Amino acid sequence: MRRSILSVPGHLAGMHQKAAGSSADVIMLDLEDSVPLALKEEARQQVVTSINSLDWGNKNLSIRINQPGGQFAHRDILEIIPKCGGKLNSIVIPKVSTPADVHFIDKLLEGLEAEFNLANKIALEPSIEDPLGLENVSEIAAASSRNITLVFGIADFSSSIGAKFISIYGHGENEDFYPGHRWHYVLSRMVIAGKARGLSVIDAPYGNFKDSVGLQRSAELAAALGVDGKWAIHPTQIDIINSVFSPSIEEIERAQRVMDVYKIAVAEGKGAAELDGRMIDNATLRLAKITLEKLK
Repeated sequence: MRRSILSVPGHLAGMHQKAAGSSADVIMLDLEDSVPLALKEEARQQVVTSINSLDWGNKNLSIRINQPGGQFAHRDILEIIPKCGGKLNSIVIPKVSTPADVHFIDKLLEGLEAEFNLANKIALEPSIEDPLGLENVSEIAAASSRNITLVFGIADFSSSIGAKFISIYGHGENEDFYPGHRWHYVLSRMVIAGKARGLSVIDAPYGNFKDSVGLQRSAELAAALGVDGKWAIHPTQIDIINSVFSPSIEEIERAQRVMDVYKIAVAEGKGAAELDGRMIDNATLRLAKITLEKLK
C-alpha cells in the first residue's frame, strides 16, 4: 500500500532514523527542494549511507531526484543507484512536463541495472507540477512500464499558473476561500490518466503539520476523487493519512454484506440482488471487491 509517503530531507541523517521507525508506508529521501544547493553532494552520500545502514523494515524506499535536464539529476542517479539501487523501490521524478523527462530516467536506469546486475527493476513516480505536465499527463503516465504512480506537486503547480499565494508553505492550507475543492480538476485529470493505465495517484502534502483537522479534510477530499495516498512532511501526519486512505470499519462491513448477499443471488440464478431496499449488481460488487482488496 502507498497510503502515506513520508518526505525526509536527504542530508539530515537524524530524520532518516526517525523515519525508519515511523508507521509510513513509504519513506521518500529527498534530494530536491528540501536540500540546499551547497549540500546536494552531501545529501547523496547521506542517502546512500542511510539506505544501506538503517533497518527500514517492510517499508518501501524511494528517493526524489532533482529535475531532469538540470545539473543534478543525472548525478543523483549515477552516484546512488550503483551503491544501493538494489534496496530502492522507486524514484520520484519532479517537475515532469513531457514524456521525454520519464524516458531519460528510464533509459539511464536501464543501463545501470544491466551494468551493476541489479535484480530489482526500480519503479518511477512522475510528479505533475506545471500546466504542460497536466496537459501531457496521459502521455506521461504511459511513458514507461516502470511508472507506478502520478504525484501532484501543489506548490510548484500553484506558482506555475499564477494562483494566489494564500499560505506560508503553499501546500493546501487556507483553501476555504474557494467554494469547493480548488484542485478538483487537476486531481481528477490525474486520476483518470493514472487509473486508465493501472497507476496509483498520490496527493501533495498538507503544509501545516500542526493542523490535524485541515489535514484530515484535505486527505478526505483527495480520497473522494479516487486518489490513493498522500505525502507527509511530519511523522504526526502519518496516522491520519493512513486512516483516511484505508477502508473504515463501516466500509468494510458494507462491502462484506454486499459480497454475501450477491453470492446468494448468484446461487439463485439472479443477476442482481436487494440489500436494505437498494438494488446491487455487478458494478456494486466490483466496488465491494476493491474496498476489501485494500485490506491485503
